[in-house]
Amino acid sequence: MESIWAILELLLISAIVLAFGLAAAIVFETFRRRFNHTHVEAPPVFEDPTSFKPVRCPHIFDPAEKYISLIIPAYNEEHRLPGALEETLNYLQRRAANDSTFTYEVIIVDDGSVDGTKRVAFEFVKRHSVDNVRIILLGKNHGKGEAIRKGMLHSRGELLLMLDADGATRIDDMEKLENQIHAVVKKGQQSEDSAGRDSTIKISDVPAAVFGSRAHLEEKALATRKWYRNFLMKGFHIVVLLAAGSGIRDTQCGFKMFTRSAARKLFLNIRLKRWCFDVELVYLCKWFRVSMNEISVNWTEIPGSKVNLLSIPNMLWEMAIMSLGYRTGIWKIYS
Repeated sequence: MESIWAILELLLISAIVLAFGLAAAIVFETFRRRFNHTHVEAPPVFEDPTSFKPVRCPHIFDPAEKYISLIIPAYNEEHRLPGALEETLNYLQRRAANDSTFTYEVIIVDDGSVDGTKRVAFEFVKRHSVDNVRIILLGKNHGKGEAIRKGMLHSRGELLLMLDADGATRIDDMEKLENQIHAVVKKGQQSEDSAGRDSTIKISDVPAAVFGSRAHLEEKALATRKWYRNFLMKGFHIVVLLAAGSGIRDTQCGFKMFTRSAARKLFLNIRLKRWCFDVELVYLCKWFRVSMNEISVNWTEIPGSKVNLLSIPNMLWEMAIMSLGYRTGIWKIYS
């Protein structure tokens, strides 16, 4: 009996030590990111692979030069990226041919790939010109959140769309997100008119975000997935609800659109670099009172996802850091 109590006592002490150690690690990491100094320094120029001449690197504070920018983070995507880029650029070219006001750029952010991703991306730059397709090289892997942040901060669009390199969401669904943002802008103009103020509002100046959503596919997913995956998914949704609050059912869909004004506020403040930066975006949208809507999109699961069950602990870790950082005021938000 004494040996059983000794074992239980040892387990209890180990659990307490582990809990204190985890808490200390979370606090340390929260303070480490306090001043947002862990991000990658921006490259000063883009390079034109045809002429090898440097191209000026724009910043989110500059006036918009294009109607829309598409930001694609890529890590070891030499096989999936070509198909997605081909489909995306064909769609963009068709729209540009039918509408002279539709101007675009695609920014591929190579997040430290060790395969042929860089080579594939530069082939598209050569084919479509550095004015329409650009590449940012991060040098080493930092995470999807950091790659998207970098692309957003050096884009030229009035609207900015983030999308995944696998082409899982149909590119023409971006029109659904566009229409929602235009509806928000129109509503703002009507409010200005009724108040007797100048209603000339640029779309880039209205802080708005639209989140593509796969929530409508949830019922089918529940029926086909393993029980433990459904359990983990439900648990993750509860943690997201506690960390960022309600409002967005599917925070993790990689298809999101922002106005330039919203992107400026959000991506200058975002700290999480990997799995849960989407959750942080929801939190920041609420803090800044950015108009936030969720729109159903067509989505197909593409083999080769970088997210797996081992990603869950990392997601929980990032959300714990985020919650502590913002709720204690350790993480300052700059407006």
